[in-house]
Amino acid sequence: MTAYPVPRTEPTKGLGGPALRSFFKLADLWKLRISEQRKLLGDPPESTFYKWKRHQDGVLGRDTLERISYLLGIYKALQILFPNPEQADTWLHRPNQSMLFGGHSALERMLSGNVADLYVVRQYLDAQRGGH
Repeated sequence: MTAYPVPRTEPTKGLGGPALRSFFKLADLWKLRISEQRKLLGDPPESTFYKWKRHQDGVLGRDTLERISYLLGIYKALQILFPNPEQADTWLHRPNQSMLFGGHSALERMLSGNVADLYVVRQYLDAQRGGH
């Protein structure tokens, strides 16, 4: 069997700008502190973070794009669940009695630093709205 080289394509090329612009809009809506924004993005170096924030463009790794994708999914699910935009945007900050959160806010869970926690919150919200 002959091994063929796998073409090295970069599917993430060109997504950095739109992803970062969306993220920073979301961060404003959710009233996230700088430390929270950095944690949700996977703790990029401070200089990188401020460059992203200033230019709202840049090359993002798969992990960062995955994180932003989950955050946008969380935002969308909240907008569907809560017709009042203010209620949707503050939900993350409120204590939640679900076993998943144990009386803490969803944001606290999301700030663990693990991308898996973003996935769990996204999955929880999708289940709440009857999504898949």
